[in-house]
Amino acid sequence: MTDGPSHPAAKPTPASQRLARWKLLGMALLLSLPVAIAYWAFSVLHPQGHLTYGALIQPARPLVDALAQDASGKPVALSALKGQWLMVSVRGGSCDAACQQRLFLAGQFRETLGKDKDRVDLVWLVNDNAAFADSVQTRPQGTWVLRVAPEVVQHWLGVPPGSDPGENLYVVDPLGNAMARFPAQFDGAGAKQMRRVWERLLRASVAWDPPGR
Repeated sequence: MTDGPSHPAAKPTPASQRLARWKLLGMALLLSLPVAIAYWAFSVLHPQGHLTYGALIQPARPLVDALAQDASGKPVALSALKGQWLMVSVRGGSCDAACQQRLFLAGQFRETLGKDKDRVDLVWLVNDNAAFADSVQTRPQGTWVLRVAPEVVQHWLGVPPGSDPGENLYVVDPLGNAMARFPAQFDGAGAKQMRRVWERLLRASVAWDPPGR
């Protein structure tokens, strides 16, 4: 038994081609919507393109495709960080008293976000080969500890040449884009200004960024 005669594929009509183009455009808009909403919060609330406290990272820096190591030495893809807002600290593995104080401040600040704290993960990027201090065991709840190459930190977070990345806390959106930085050492007034920015960001993104991963 032989197969029946084959028929050439139907030629797309102009209407079907237009529909396909609209579908592609719709998908592109849908994928870019989260980023657009997040940056809308900054562009509307800070039309001059700067913050009154901290600084915008312009242009925003996308997440680097790289491997890190967790505190046990297990390899972890940095892409695993996607899906949550991130508050990123950069310190060496030995984590001296100043380092511990800054990690504590970051953890305390996260608590001030109230119910929205579950939408924000703390990340401690270790940018050297020093052995982990005991403080890694007492880090704030919900903190990622990942050892990464210094050049990865530099490229992802847009650290200016010659600057110490540990001097700042970095804001990263759920798609992995580093978008702002604040002083890692801050007082009550600084915390109030940071919280104002974080609250605006979280409020602007609530429709597409539910708590948890």
